[in-house]
Amino acid sequence: MAHERSNGATEAPPVRRGLIPLLALACGVAVGNVYFPQAVSPSVAAGLRLSPASAALVVTAVQTGYAAGIFLLVPLGDRLPHRRLLAALLTGTGLALLAAAAAPGLGPLLAASAAAGTATVAAPIIGPMAAGLVAEDRRGAVSGVLLSGSIGGMLLSRTFGGTLAERLGWRAPYLAAAVLTLTVAGLLARALPATSPASGQRYPALLAGTLRLLRTEPELRRSCSYQATVFAGFSAVWTGVALLLTGPAYRLGPSAVGLLALVNAGTMLCTPLAGRQVDRRGPGPVNLVCFLAVVAASLVLMPGGRGGSLGLAALALGSLLLDVAMQSGMVANQVRVYGLRPDARSRLTTAYMTCAYLGGAAGSWLGARAYALSGWTGVCALTAALAALGLTRHLLGWREGPGSPRGAGARSCRPVTTGGAGRRRTGGPPGR
Repeated sequence: MAHERSNGATEAPPVRRGLIPLLALACGVAVGNVYFPQAVSPSVAAGLRLSPASAALVVTAVQTGYAAGIFLLVPLGDRLPHRRLLAALLTGTGLALLAAAAAPGLGPLLAASAAAGTATVAAPIIGPMAAGLVAEDRRGAVSGVLLSGSIGGMLLSRTFGGTLAERLGWRAPYLAAAVLTLTVAGLLARALPATSPASGQRYPALLAGTLRLLRTEPELRRSCSYQATVFAGFSAVWTGVALLLTGPAYRLGPSAVGLLALVNAGTMLCTPLAGRQVDRRGPGPVNLVCFLAVVAASLVLMPGGRGGSLGLAALALGSLLLDVAMQSGMVANQVRVYGLRPDARSRLTTAYMTCAYLGGAAGSWLGARAYALSGWTGVCALTAALAALGLTRHLLGWREGPGSPRGAGARSCRPVTTGGAGRRRTGGPPGR
């Protein structure tokens, strides 16, 4: 049975042992469905006799679908029981992946990819749900654990997707992803506790509420802008990497893209650390470091276009730095968003993730065009310019306010009654 907070919001029962790791696994599987096409697109081009730029549209389609799914479906996390919603979404994702595996041409593949992206939105529903299960001063750490699961899905999906595509053809990764997604849907249907919705609003009101939150919450707009710029650069790099490694400079197979992604497994260890830093120092300082790290990663990646062993080393080091920066910034931005409105976390996440993945879809498209026009140098310059844009906005317009060592992310949280006599806590841990 759900527990009722005194401010009217409901939350799920206390966390059972093993539930958070299972949720992290579900996040990884769902998010992996968005990223494995990055490694598979060269095999799609060969299998369907397409140009590399046309095959790269599969990546854009799944990310655009993901952004649409976040906007249209994630608000239902405030309206429907989580167990039923998550099982239904993952089942729909599995069926769309099966359709993609059977696609006879580019058009049906793009449609199935967009459908799979739209449905595989379990992670942005799981995040707000988990945030309601733990104390406010542990949200950064739990967000880091869930994000580590998502990162594992990103890395392993590209690794195994590229390897399967090279050995068995481009349809094999879609079949494997479908089986794994349907299996996780069954596990969640059995393991998730029964929860009560946090909101009784009708669906149109939930969608309108998402847009209203974007208009009324400056800290939400701040997080949206930050992640959109960084994620656009991240997507541009990984779209360009697939074209670079399979092109004349390296002449490697699609599995090379997955192996490069696997090098970045260290990111899984960094995001829990970033979460603890957010809990301790606030989101703003972590965002600043992340912007600087993305600019530095762009410079490190630049020599990768020359080929050879030194080029591969530059790609490995630069992509690792880029992954760490992007994912650590994601933790900071999520914690800032989760602290705003406990009764509307799914709608807040909807606005945030929609903006982030629209940025990612635009970055994939821009990355393919930049590579076609200026090669790898153009991709790196695009990534640096996007990070510089976010950094400039951070330094000029969104500095931490005075009087709060935790910064704006903590100050904007609404007070939440904890049930003690006269005792109130903010939505984030106390300042230090």
